[in-house]
Amino acid sequence: MALMYGKEKDAEHELTSDPGFVTFFSKLPKKSPETGTIRLFDRTDYYSVHGQDAHYVATHVFRTNSVLKYLGAGGKAGGLPSVTLSHTLAHSFLRDDLTSKQLRVEIWVPAPGQGRKASKFVLEKEPCSDVTSAPIVLAVKISSASVTNKAKTKSVGVAFADTSVREFGVADFIDNDSFSNLESLVTQLSVKEAIIPTGTVSGTTDRDLDLSKCGVVVTERKPSEFTVKHVEDDIKKLTIDSETDSESAAPIPELSLPSAPSALSALISYLSLLSDPSNHGAYKVRTHDLARYMRLDASALRALNLIDAPGSAGSINKHATLLGLLNKCKTAQGTRLLGTWLKQPLINLHEIRKRQDLVETFVDDGSSRRTLQDDYLKLMPDLHRLSKRFKKSIASLEDVVRAYQVVLKLPGLLETLEGVQYEHEEHKELIDEIYVKPFQTVNDNLVKYGEMVESTLDLEELENHNYAIKPDYDERLQALADRLVEIRDGLDAEHRATGKDLDLDLEKKLHLENSQNYGYCFRLTKNDAKAIMRNSKYVELGTVKSGVYFTTKKLKALSTDHQETTHEYQRTQSGLVKEVVNIASTYTPVLENLDHIIAHLDVVLSFAHVSVNAPEPYVKPKVLEKGTSGLILRDARHPCLEVQDDISFIPNDVEMVKGEGEFQIITGPNMGGKSTYIRQVGVIALMAQTGCFVPCSEATLPIFDSVLCRVGAGDSQLKGVSTFMAEMLETASILRSATQDSLIIIDELGRGTSTYDGFGLAWSISEHIASHIRAFCLFATHFHELTALDQELPHVKNLHVVAHVNQEDASAPRERDITLLYKVEPGVSDQSFGIHVAQLANFPENVIKLAKRKADELEDFATGQQSEPEHSDEVTEEGIHIIDELLKKWASESSADDEDVMMDDVSHEAQLAELRQCVQEFRPRIEQNAWIQSLLTSF
Repeated sequence: MALMYGKEKDAEHELTSDPGFVTFFSKLPKKSPETGTIRLFDRTDYYSVHGQDAHYVATHVFRTNSVLKYLGAGGKAGGLPSVTLSHTLAHSFLRDDLTSKQLRVEIWVPAPGQGRKASKFVLEKEPCSDVTSAPIVLAVKISSASVTNKAKTKSVGVAFADTSVREFGVADFIDNDSFSNLESLVTQLSVKEAIIPTGTVSGTTDRDLDLSKCGVVVTERKPSEFTVKHVEDDIKKLTIDSETDSESAAPIPELSLPSAPSALSALISYLSLLSDPSNHGAYKVRTHDLARYMRLDASALRALNLIDAPGSAGSINKHATLLGLLNKCKTAQGTRLLGTWLKQPLINLHEIRKRQDLVETFVDDGSSRRTLQDDYLKLMPDLHRLSKRFKKSIASLEDVVRAYQVVLKLPGLLETLEGVQYEHEEHKELIDEIYVKPFQTVNDNLVKYGEMVESTLDLEELENHNYAIKPDYDERLQALADRLVEIRDGLDAEHRATGKDLDLDLEKKLHLENSQNYGYCFRLTKNDAKAIMRNSKYVELGTVKSGVYFTTKKLKALSTDHQETTHEYQRTQSGLVKEVVNIASTYTPVLENLDHIIAHLDVVLSFAHVSVNAPEPYVKPKVLEKGTSGLILRDARHPCLEVQDDISFIPNDVEMVKGEGEFQIITGPNMGGKSTYIRQVGVIALMAQTGCFVPCSEATLPIFDSVLCRVGAGDSQLKGVSTFMAEMLETASILRSATQDSLIIIDELGRGTSTYDGFGLAWSISEHIASHIRAFCLFATHFHELTALDQELPHVKNLHVVAHVNQEDASAPRERDITLLYKVEPGVSDQSFGIHVAQLANFPENVIKLAKRKADELEDFATGQQSEPEHSDEVTEEGIHIIDELLKKWASESSADDEDVMMDDVSHEAQLAELRQCVQEFRPRIEQNAWIQSLLTSF
C-alpha cells in the first residue's frame, strides 16, 4: 500500500541518495523512551521519518513494512530505515498523535543555507498551526524544601508559554510533597509538555513529580539552563518593541519572583524563541494566581467526567462528558473557552453571580438567544486562527475577506443585543457592560477596515469565490486592466473575421479557445478542417481527438500580448495584495479583542441553551460565600446521565450542613446509585462555580476552594505503582491539600488490600477528615462497620441507597428478588447484594450456588464469634440470681438432713431427688425468666 506516485517517487530517490544525512542523524540526541517522541524532517515537498520512528509509521500509517527504504549500505536492510510522508498524510498522522495518542512530536527543518536537499536540520519548536493549536509548555523549578508541622513543603517556580497568543505566565507558590498545587495548575492550563532539570531536583525524584497522570509529556533539560543570568535581557527583547517603547529600561515585576525567572529562562531557551525575529516585542508576561480558581486535579477530571480522558479518540456519545453536554457553542473560539472555564471554575462570588445573571438573561429571552446563535455566531470564523495568520504574515486575500464578513455582521449582532428583553432591569446594565459597549467599540474601530476592503477588493468577484483587487484601486492595475479589455476585444474581432472568411458559424463550428499549450487559438472538428487546407494565412498547430487547432498571425500576436499582460497584471496585483494584507494585519489587536467577546457570548448562550432544553430545566443556584453553613440540593440529578436514551433518572435531595452532617457515609447495594449520587454533587458544585445553571429544582451552595476525588485507580506497571498504591497516593494528596472549604468525594476506599487493613485505613481516613479537616465529604463504602463513626462524631451522617427485596421462601434467605430503587435515604444499609449482581452478570449457576454457601458459612461463623446478647442485662442478672438461690437452697437442705454426714457420702440418687424438689419449688420463677429458658434449651 505504498503511496508513492509522481513526485513522491522523486522524493524517495532524493532520500536514498543522501549519505550526509545518515551521519547527521546518528549524532542527534538520544530520545528518552518514556517521552514517546516522534521526529519528522521537513523536506519542503514532503516529510521523512527515520530509525524506529520509520518502523512506527510503517506499522501504524501504512500497515506494511514494504514502504521502508534504507539510507546508506547501498540501500539495503543494513542502512537507516526511512519512510516519506506527503503533507496531507503527515498532517493527518500528526493530528492523531498529538491529540489521541498524546505523543510528543519534533519537527526538524533544514538548517540555514542547506537548501532543499538538506543534510543538516534544526529543531523547530513551534508546532505547525495548520495541524493543531499550539499547546501550553511549562517549565518547573523546585528551589527549596522545608518542614512545617511535620509536613514537607517545597517552593515551586513555574513559567509557561502559549505560543498561539504569544504570552508568558509565571507563578511562585509553596507546595506539599505530593505537588498538589502544581497538579492543579497543570490541570487549569491544559499543559501538554513540562520541562524539568535533569535528575533529582532539590530532593525531588521523578516519581514524586509525576505529571504523566495529567497527560503531560515530561522533558528533562540541563540544570544549567535554569539560570537567571540572561533572562532579563531575553524577556525584554521578546516583550518590548524597541522602536516604539521608550521605557525599555523599566524593570519587569514578574522577574522579581524567587524561582519563576529560572524556569522562564529554561523555557525561552527550549522554545528557541529569540531565533525568530517575529517574536521580538510580540510577547506579553503575566502572573498567574492559583487562588483565582477552584483547584481540580487529574483525579477530579476523571471522576467528574469533565473532558475526554487522555488517549481517547473522543467519546462516541457526545453527552458522556460535561464538556460534550454543555458544548452547544457555534464557534470554535467558544468551544475552546468552554473547555477553559470548566477547568477553571471561579471562586470570586461577584464574578460567579455576574455570569449567572448573563445566563439568566438569555434563559428568559429565548428569541434573542436563538437569533444570536443561528443568525450571527454560527457564521463567525475562528478569529483566533485568523489573527495568527496575520501575525505570521501568511494571510491571504481570503483571510481579509473573512474578517470583512465579520464586520458586516456586527451591526445586526449589536442591534439584537440592544433589543434583548429583560425581566430584571439590573441585567440590562450588565449586558451593556459585558457585550454592547465592547462590541460597539470594536465596530467603530473596524469601520475603516470595512471601507478599506470595499475600496480595494472586487466584491462582485466574491460570488464566484475569486479574491481579486479592484482595477481602479491602482493606476498601474487599471492601465493593465484596460489593456486586457482591448486585447479581448481584438480576440473577439479576429474570431468574427475568421468566421466570416471561412463561412463558419462562430458558436457551433469555429471555437476560440485558450489552450494550455498554444494560448489563444481556433479549433475546428476534423470534418470542418478542410476549410483551412492549402490556405497559407492559417497555421495548423496540432490535431487532437476533439479537432484541429490553428491560428493566424494576428491571433498569435494577440495571444502573446494577453499572456504577457496577464502575467504583469498578476505581478502588480500580488504587490497590492501584500499592501492590503499588511494594512489588514494592523487590525489584529481589534480582531483578537473581538474574538474574546464572541467566545464569551457564545459560552453564555450555550449555558442558557442547555439549561432551557434539558429534560427538566436547570435552575439558577444560590451561591454563597466560603464557610457558609451548608449545601442543599433539591431533586438533584446527574446532568450527563439524565440525557441518556432510555433512562428515567431518579432525583435525590442532598443536604450537608456544617456541624450537623457535613461528612456523609453512603452504603447500599452495588449498582444502586451510590457513585452517581456522590459524583453528581461534585458536578453540580463545579457547574455552579462556572456560572451555569444546575440540574436541580432548588440549589444553595457555598463556594468550594477545591473538589478532590478518589474514585478509582488503575495499575501503572511501568512505574511500579499498583492499584492500591495509586489509591493511597491520591488519598494522601487529598489529606494534605484539603481545607474546611473543600468538597471531598471518596468512592470505595481500601478495597485493594485485606479486609482488615482496608477497613482500618478507611476508618482512620474518615475520622481524620471528619474531625481534623472538617471538609464537606461524601464517602461511599461497602464497609458497613464504618457507619459506627456517627456514634463518635455528631456531624457524621449515615445514608443508604434503597433496594426493595421480595423474599418468598423464608427458609432460603438468599433466594430473593431485588429491585434497585435508586433513592437515597437516612440510615444504614443492613445487607449486601454482591451475589445478586453476579447473577445479573450471568455467572454460571454452580458458581453462584458455591458463593451463596460460602457466604452463609462465613455469616454463621461470624455470628458464632460475635453474637450479640439476646436478653437485656436486667433479665440476665435476674436469671443468675435465681440459679444462685436454687443452688444455695439445694446445698442447705442436703446438709440439714444429716449434719454429721458429708455431702460426698450422700448417694447420687438422694442428691438428685433433693435437686428435683428444689427445681419444683423454683419452677414458676424459672419459667418466667427468658435467660434461664434459653440456657436450658442450649443444653
